[in-house]
Amino acid sequence: MKQIDLLNPPELIRRSNWRDRYETKVAQWLTPWDGETAPEIGFIGLPLSKTSISISGASMTPNALRELFANVTTYSIDHDVDLQELAACDLGDIQMHVTDLLRCHANIEQGMKNVYEALPDMFPIIAGGDHSITCPSVKAFKQKIGGKVGIVQIDSHMDVRNLEDGGPSNGTPIRGLIESGTVEGKHIAQIGIHSFANSKPYREYAVSKGITQFTARQVAREGIEPLVTKALEIAGEGTDAIYVTIDMDVLDQAYAPGVPAMVPAGMTSWQLIDAAFLLGQHPKVKGFDIVCVDPMQDPRRATVRTTLHVILNFLAGYMKRNDKGETNQ
Repeated sequence: MKQIDLLNPPELIRRSNWRDRYETKVAQWLTPWDGETAPEIGFIGLPLSKTSISISGASMTPNALRELFANVTTYSIDHDVDLQELAACDLGDIQMHVTDLLRCHANIEQGMKNVYEALPDMFPIIAGGDHSITCPSVKAFKQKIGGKVGIVQIDSHMDVRNLEDGGPSNGTPIRGLIESGTVEGKHIAQIGIHSFANSKPYREYAVSKGITQFTARQVAREGIEPLVTKALEIAGEGTDAIYVTIDMDVLDQAYAPGVPAMVPAGMTSWQLIDAAFLLGQHPKVKGFDIVCVDPMQDPRRATVRTTLHVILNFLAGYMKRNDKGETNQ
């Protein structure tokens, strides 16, 4: 059995004693990795949230998602695809240090490098954690790709805070990627940026680095599909692969009560789900993470449940990309 350094097996495995012979739950499909097979899709948890500016239990999200695996099926009626046709598994979680946050980031970068080396053809579905995980994750992803990486970020925040006032945090991943030379600003497109959640100096920084930003108001007025199309063009121009990062605080507070930084007048669940499906379809998209849900502040796991549906709809789009289903849009 293959062992991957810094990768721990899933902490939680959800099972059910009852089964309908004509229905497959995600828990029956996304099972723990056996250490031998090479899955096409790998679910990986990055359980870190001590780097969050606001108090957050986002480190619990990977397990909160696993708890819901038995509650949802693998079939999308909207797109007439069944995800169980994909060879997928739960790879587990990257190991974190109890107190050393920079060590946690180093573990994420090295642990993901180890995963990509062991499973080079696997498509990663990464569950945070807060948004600080994206910087080390993309660094490992770039080494895997061996070329230029573009980013499509769906988020209320720009995440370009300075690194001097507190060090790497959930507010700095994009800044960290630019300052480290990992990604060029002109290859980054952000959708859902919100008023009164960012500052003018950071807007000026983003503009100076060539980052393209579409606001939450633009999403409401112009629709999500044309903006995702533009974002993919920007992130894909002159790059070898696109990495998608979704911060669940992009949703309106009515749809995401379990995020640490709620906003009014954000995106709807349908806008985010449609965006995820479109992103999954694009052939250059080769990495995905979703972050910033706090299960401890989430009534009836409402936000965790939406997060899982965003992941599943992204994978439905991925199946369309690979011609594994009939179009039904």
